[in-house]
Amino acid sequence: MAEEPAAEIQLLRSLKVKLIEILSADADFVLQHADSRCLLSVHGYQQVKACRFPSEKVTDLLDLIIQRGPEAARGLLKLLNEHALQETFPMLCFIKDLDINTVSSGSCLVQEKQLMTVARTIGRSWREIGRLALEISTVKMEQIEEDNSIHVERVFAMLRYWSTCQREKATAANLHSLLSQGDWALPPESIDFLLEIK
Repeated sequence: MAEEPAAEIQLLRSLKVKLIEILSADADFVLQHADSRCLLSVHGYQQVKACRFPSEKVTDLLDLIIQRGPEAARGLLKLLNEHALQETFPMLCFIKDLDINTVSSGSCLVQEKQLMTVARTIGRSWREIGRLALEISTVKMEQIEEDNSIHVERVFAMLRYWSTCQREKATAANLHSLLSQGDWALPPESIDFLLEIK
């Protein structure tokens, strides 16, 4: 079984689309700051610098930092929190609400209230999400469907079953990551609350 990616990497990956959109306004500014922090290798820096389009630069920058591991990812998240970047990119203000130190300690376990909020946002694709994203067996999915006649209760039961099976891995950040990828990806605005630190 593949090892779980670190919380910082999951968080960065889940914010990728949003960050590409925001940071593309001045990709070189971000690149220079990242380089001054040694978040990239010399080769990585040259590779990003060679990109012609700002969105391509930011995408490569994020990908390379994610590949370098949790330390680099945490370094970038801290950098995005700094005054110079917050001032240049006012839309980064949401990063301030993410407590990076909490993230690095493994993130908080997902609460039932959060599961219910997520359950309300999942529509007809709930079976696909259960089987593919949460890796719940078809037999268990059928049992959940049989035991619950109301749609939102079914989805909640599925999410609760996932969190029970995952134990300490059932973090809000992990759930966000699972629901942000693949064909079943939920719209960010409906699940980004999972990344807010309570």
